[in-house]
Amino acid sequence: MTEKASSDKTILIDGAPLPDVLTEEMIHDVVHGFYRAIREDALLGPIFNGAIEPDRWPDHLAKMCDFWSSMLLRTSRYDGRPLPAHLRFPALGEEHFRQWLKLFRATVTEACPPEVAALFMSRAQRVAHSFRLAIAVSRGESSIGIEPIVE
Repeated sequence: MTEKASSDKTILIDGAPLPDVLTEEMIHDVVHGFYRAIREDALLGPIFNGAIEPDRWPDHLAKMCDFWSSMLLRTSRYDGRPLPAHLRFPALGEEHFRQWLKLFRATVTEACPPEVAALFMSRAQRVAHSFRLAIAVSRGESSIGIEPIVE
């Protein structure tokens, strides 16, 4: 599907209309490009490749396309809970999230026009910050000093 979510209603993200150029195809390209970079990355590749069996990658990529479609196009296709999977990794720390955001930024910058790349990054930064806070709490650590990663 290459069209925006099928609805006559204008989708608002942070009070602004969703850019018309954002499509399911663009989301697919971002997700697949990003996870290709993740799988090849020296820091993140071993974590993701160790957690997701080779034959399960197509399912994971489809689930992540659903996640981003739900997040940005409001399709409601994703009904999972992403945090518990991330809590399984006791060594997951700020450096991992910094690298995750760096690779995500490179991917959306290449695959999307600037206004769509900014929209993806805004959401990705929120997800990363939320996960970092939840991970700290799950470890019994204080989350007070955890600042959002903006670059």
